[in-house]
Amino acid sequence: MNRVRYLDIRKGDLVVVCSGKDKGKQGKVLRTIPEEGKVIVEGVNMQTHFLRPTQDMPQGKITKREGPIFAHKVMLICPHCHTRTRISHKILEDGTSVRVCKNCHEVIDKV
Repeated sequence: MNRVRYLDIRKGDLVVVCSGKDKGKQGKVLRTIPEEGKVIVEGVNMQTHFLRPTQDMPQGKITKREGPIFAHKVMLICPHCHTRTRISHKILEDGTSVRVCKNCHEVIDKV
């Protein structure tokens, strides 16, 4: 059963890794994968990627790129209070849903 999970983390958010080998690292979210509940964070969980030799590149190439990590292992950094925070949701009078910082109660952005 492939159920799409709702992620509180969005592309472009600044997050900090809370557990694992990259604990404490900060980075910007490059991509979210809601089907797997994962995110790809800039500079976190670097993996070695091997490119096969081709006519253009006869030697081949070894590169490093970011791998996905579970979204529950990262926390959003609030742009207002600059601390890692949990997220709550609030519905405004006009019916739009916004993300709210649990520490400073400031609106992060519209959903």
